[in-house]
Amino acid sequence: MTATQAATAPASLTPEPRPPARGRLFFANPGPTNIPDSVLRAVSQASVDFMSTDFLRVYDSCMEGVKRVLKTTQHVFFYTASGHGAWEASLVNVLSPGDTILIIETGYFSLGWTQMAEALGVKVETVKADWRMGADMGAIAQALAADPEHRIKAIGAVHNETATGSVLPLAELRAVMDAAGHPALLMADTISSLGSFDFRMDEWGIDIVVGGSQKGLMLPTGMSFTGVSDKALAVHKTSTMPKHYLDWSAMMGRRHKSFIGTVPTTLFYGLAESLRLLEDETLDHVFARHHRLAEAVRAAVRVWSANNGPQLFNLNPSRYSDSVTAILMPEGHNAEAVRKILLERFNVSVGGGLGPLGGKVFRIGHLGDLNEPMILGTLASVEMALELAGVPHGKGGVDAAMASLVAN
Repeated sequence: MTATQAATAPASLTPEPRPPARGRLFFANPGPTNIPDSVLRAVSQASVDFMSTDFLRVYDSCMEGVKRVLKTTQHVFFYTASGHGAWEASLVNVLSPGDTILIIETGYFSLGWTQMAEALGVKVETVKADWRMGADMGAIAQALAADPEHRIKAIGAVHNETATGSVLPLAELRAVMDAAGHPALLMADTISSLGSFDFRMDEWGIDIVVGGSQKGLMLPTGMSFTGVSDKALAVHKTSTMPKHYLDWSAMMGRRHKSFIGTVPTTLFYGLAESLRLLEDETLDHVFARHHRLAEAVRAAVRVWSANNGPQLFNLNPSRYSDSVTAILMPEGHNAEAVRKILLERFNVSVGGGLGPLGGKVFRIGHLGDLNEPMILGTLASVEMALELAGVPHGKGGVDAAMASLVAN
């Protein structure tokens, strides 16, 4: 219909503009995540001198708190950057141009880490994997066995692949490395797992941990960090990769042992509050809550999958993520149509498909500051959106989620 036709069309044929959405946005995106009100209040702190005694007390308490969440007694470096900045720090601080890294394929974010390494002049070998099943430990063992000369200097593993809703079991990976007697550094991206389900840096022998502020730590985007083992710090001294802002050696000479430049003080006040919330609930109860909510989401999707409806993208129950669920649309239906209805009609935001999964999946984030009513509201909205978009699906997904929550 042209603009002229629309202007002269009968009122019954002219759709009325939809009024703006009211009520609070239901944010069920897998990152960034909901920020608790108390963290928002903590972040709204006036500017302070980052070398003052009062701030250094806050900083030091945050450093120790992050170590408790990482379950490490070793080293942590902070950056004013998103998780990608911590990715880059993990590479430039321990590798040299021409070194080889083995990256385990898990999905979109493992590919991103690969692209970054290649751009920095690092040679990348990849353990290929079916995104719906997850990487095979046997294939990883074969890749290590094929490297008797230990050309591989590091192994990059995404603990939780946000794009596919799948977990890579790091304790099993460490066991494979130990069985092979391979000395490579083990790097783990925990951006969408830390503070949501179990992670143990020291016990699992992780040498470099990549973390970010905006997911399980429930903060605004803009701060990231790396946990670093003594072994990785020793390797760092031999790295010839160009670096300055992310240089651990330069950071160790500063009072904050981080930040070549101004410290983002307000984020530390927020971090102090988010750590308080996590530790008041206790990490074990935080992990149990995430598992309970994830199980409810999966129960709903299993019901929706009837009648050739949407289904869990992850086909391997042993690799289910407790922080995000990726949902595969039926053939001929676009996930973006469902997401559009959710946002415009119900004020609900869910994640879209990334990379080759664009339009094929949508993702429900169930991590961070989240409870049962928030999950049920999201699932009810998704079920209505499926109906409105004409997507075939089984009825009663919300009922199945409620039954799961009652049982658990």
